Amino acid sequence: MDLVLFDLDNTLLAGDSDFAWAQFLIAKGVLDREVQEAKNVQFYEQYKTGTLDIFEFLDFQLAPLARHPRAQLDAWHREFLHGTIRPMITTRARQLVAEHLDRGALVAVVTATNSFVTGPIVREFGIPHLVATIPAQENGAFTGKPRGLPAFKAGKIERVETWLESLGLYLGSFERSWFYSDSHNDLPLMSRVSNPVAVDPDDTLRAHAQNHGWPVISLR
Repeated sequence: MDLVLFDLDNTLLAGDSDFAWAQFLIAKGVLDREVQEAKNVQFYEQYKTGTLDIFEFLDFQLAPLARHPRAQLDAWHREFLHGTIRPMITTRARQLVAEHLDRGALVAVVTATNSFVTGPIVREFGIPHLVATIPAQENGAFTGKPRGLPAFKAGKIERVETWLESLGLYLGSFERSWFYSDSHNDLPLMSRVSNPVAVDPDDTLRAHAQNHGWPVISLR
């Protein structure tokens, strides 16, 4: 059995679900545009340059989850999935996922974006496993804080290893392993698999991939 891991934002999606979710809430009037939009853009730029403080960002990104009941959040997410996310899913992305699933691989999305935002998106692809940053909950309500280690940079390795251990497996269990990503932030995990693939990569990842002979593909 092969292991196939996908990053989500700007990899399987032709866009960033984390950034888009905040923009969606701003457009709905749930978040204040004047204050929140500038912060959202700032954090996104920091992510792209590799300077993001993930805990500072999560304080911003998870706070709205703590202010609203789960039923309302779920209703907003259904609207978000239909109107914002589905247009970001390309035919090529769906085909690539289906090819690996049809071959019997163990397939998961590994993403820094929190599991509330990403869970329904991953199910839309038919992918059975998700390794994501987890929003903490108390008594069925979100607290606005993360639980455990965020799935970001080297944290993705630890989170993937913990997930595989729960299945009685480890990275060395697989003859072949893939990780598809667009971002230089994912170089730690990409360097741990046998088949790293750069997907519509940023400039830093593209240069690294070319220097190391990694495939560079586009799903757009």
